[in-house]
Amino acid sequence: MEPQPTLPAVRRRAGDLLLWAVVAAPVAYAGLTPPWPRHAVPLLAGSLALLGLAVVFGRRWPLAALLAVVLGSLVDGNFVFAIPVFSYLAGRRSAGAGRVAAGFAAVAVAGTAVNLGLLGTNPATWFLLASVLLFAGVFPWLLGRLRRQQRALAEAGARHAEAEERERRAAVERVRLRERARIAQDMHDSLGHDLSLIALRAAALELAADLPPAHRAAAGELRASVATATERLHDVIGVLREERSGSLRPAGESVEELVDGARDAGMAVELRSDRDAGDLPPLVAHAVHRVVREALTNAARYAPGAPVTVSVDRRGGEVAVSVVNGRAPAGPLPGPSSHGSGLLALRERVGLAGGVLDAGPRNGGFAVSAHLPLRAAPAPAVAGAEAGRPDGLGAGRPDGLGAGRSGGLGSSAGEPDDGLRDDGGAVRAPVDRPGDAERRLREARRRARRSLLVAFGAPAGLALVLALVYYPLATAGAVLDRSGYERLRLGEERDGLGLPRRQADPPAGAAPAGCEYYTDGNFPFAEPTWRLCFAGGRLVSKEKIAR
Repeated sequence: MEPQPTLPAVRRRAGDLLLWAVVAAPVAYAGLTPPWPRHAVPLLAGSLALLGLAVVFGRRWPLAALLAVVLGSLVDGNFVFAIPVFSYLAGRRSAGAGRVAAGFAAVAVAGTAVNLGLLGTNPATWFLLASVLLFAGVFPWLLGRLRRQQRALAEAGARHAEAEERERRAAVERVRLRERARIAQDMHDSLGHDLSLIALRAAALELAADLPPAHRAAAGELRASVATATERLHDVIGVLREERSGSLRPAGESVEELVDGARDAGMAVELRSDRDAGDLPPLVAHAVHRVVREALTNAARYAPGAPVTVSVDRRGGEVAVSVVNGRAPAGPLPGPSSHGSGLLALRERVGLAGGVLDAGPRNGGFAVSAHLPLRAAPAPAVAGAEAGRPDGLGAGRPDGLGAGRSGGLGSSAGEPDDGLRDDGGAVRAPVDRPGDAERRLREARRRARRSLLVAFGAPAGLALVLALVYYPLATAGAVLDRSGYERLRLGEERDGLGLPRRQADPPAGAAPAGCEYYTDGNFPFAEPTWRLCFAGGRLVSKEKIAR
């Protein structure tokens, strides 16, 4: 069963069909209206097909579509109505301006060479064609570029607002975490000291010589209970310092149950664990559970269908946990972009247990591993402090696990590498530093202002250049100044008047027989100014043409 097209695809197709109908209307109307020249039907069919191809391939190759329409105007002049449309779309869809500008320059040079060099077109016709290229091609393209920059400005503004909101939330979170760390430190300093004194006094009673054996045993039990309470206080302080509380873990859930749940969900997971790995201190067990859970979640999201191996190995005074997945068969699942916080929180959680976390690509897949000591004091650093590091691993994915070429847990090595590698081979994805969003917004505003200036200034400048090129072509050898005109006398022979060697083009409308036209050099169009009429080789009338 073939997949059904999505709503955006349907809208794109409907938009392309409407665009083709609009640009094809002038061509179709001219082709269906008599009189019909020879080969009218094939010419009309070919023109409509060319417009259809330009519409279909215009999204991917906007410059090629524009050039196809320009070339079509050589066969059918009604293509000129489609040139502004495809020029505007080329400005909207083209990331760079160099190729399109080069295309316009090539069309202008080739058209000038063909019209003035090969066809011998008069300067007025050449100027008209150049003006059509300027105002029907270049100007709409610049407007499209301006619209593209405005859209980029709006997106930069939205990212800036989002970055400000993230910074605000981060500031609130930092205050909250500092307060939690302060409370944890107070608990450690006050309750820990008091419990230590109680344990010391219980030990003194246990060693007292004049104390009955039963009381001495009770003092020993009291000392052991205080030691256990101190250890539990140690764990509570570690959880209090954690960025996210440990309540998200189901009560009593083991790594084996977590892996079984992943298998039930359809993942190909292999668990390698020794028998002693399940008997871990609470803080270490919680960290191991978090590492496995986060890694499996990201493997399911960014490497669906890839085999995953979970290893938990207890060696001496530490436990090593690793989650390795292979290459993603079909790429990651769709989802929102990452803020890069998942791996940072996981690193902090492992650090609270006194361990270290490592994550990076491996053999086309991805690996997350952690080494945790079985007995270690929680790290004194405030939880979440690493969240402000610019080199936080995992930025660029929703859970922070994976960056750069790996593209997440198990993403294929063929994805774009937008991260940076440190000396240890780990991937460091770029994250926003303070001021980055503001700088991008300023740059987007500057580009939009520059595009607005170019959109309106460039056509005016190019029109002036065209006028400067057209003027000498139109006036060369055809200028009769006012003093020369006033010296002309009726009845004189033409050969003795000293007239310019070339005549100007007559004005629109029928020109009387035997009349010649000259210009006084008026800028920029050099329109005809004087009309001289001859009969029998002699000047019989002269007059100034009213404009």
